Amino acid sequence: MSQLLITLIGVTFLTFCLTYIAPGDPAMMVLEAGDTIVSQEMIDATRKEMGLDRPFMEQYVRWVAGAVQGDLGTSYSGKKPVTDKLLEGLGGTALLAVSAFALNVLVSIPLGIYSAVKANKLPDFVIRFFAFVNVSMPSFWLGMILLYIFGFKLHLVPIATSVISFKALILPAVTLACVMSAKFTRQVRTVIIEELHQDYVMGARARGMSESQILWKHVLPNAILPLITIMGMHVGWLLAGAAVIEIVFSWPGMGKMAVYSIGMRDYPLIEGFVLWVALIYTAINFLVDMSYSILDPRLKGRG
Repeated sequence: MSQLLITLIGVTFLTFCLTYIAPGDPAMMVLEAGDTIVSQEMIDATRKEMGLDRPFMEQYVRWVAGAVQGDLGTSYSGKKPVTDKLLEGLGGTALLAVSAFALNVLVSIPLGIYSAVKANKLPDFVIRFFAFVNVSMPSFWLGMILLYIFGFKLHLVPIATSVISFKALILPAVTLACVMSAKFTRQVRTVIIEELHQDYVMGARARGMSESQILWKHVLPNAILPLITIMGMHVGWLLAGAAVIEIVFSWPGMGKMAVYSIGMRDYPLIEGFVLWVALIYTAINFLVDMSYSILDPRLKGRG
């Protein structure tokens, strides 16, 4: 719990520092959005209303005090509570992240295992080649290529939409899963190969067990914990990568909202988004750690 608090305080403080020293004036951005002539008196009054005239530490302490009570402030651009704005995009981001993660697991684990079993043979070389090509491509570039082919040329999916639907979900989820699976497939391969070189595998072979029995009864159960750790680490990348994909495909989610808030100097929304992502990431890592004692009772005894 103490590590969780230290992480959240560090992340929020750093975000607050970056927004504080960033160029631009949120009060000016809000007033100029109305296409009216803005006087210095109006700017000063708006800054006072937003609380931007207070010292840095006072602003941060007031924000933390509100966040503890569930109040993340009011969005400058949306004129509504930050929590409500984030909840509007949470469903889209969650759907995209879960869909991409499921596709990633369904593709990467079988390919990684097969590549490890066929190590340094033709199937392994082919899988590693495509994984290398995939991991070398930026997600936004791959997304635009897929969008051009299946959206613009073949008209199979919508090019841009603000509505969440299955048809609109296909390309964003596939793009995000492709980029994730490239790295995850290689990591699964590495874990399985390490297990295949353990002494217990050599002993099982000496007892005459078939390779399939060794793989399913011994190697995979022992590889579960490392694979769960890797999947937990991928959550942070998944949340960050989803923001880029949401921009490319105009997918309504928190990532797209956060990028828009940066351009609008909407500091409360940026800080709220970062806090939510940090909470989700730390919570998932906590669940990963808790799963160790369930999957391997020996670790519980050591703890």
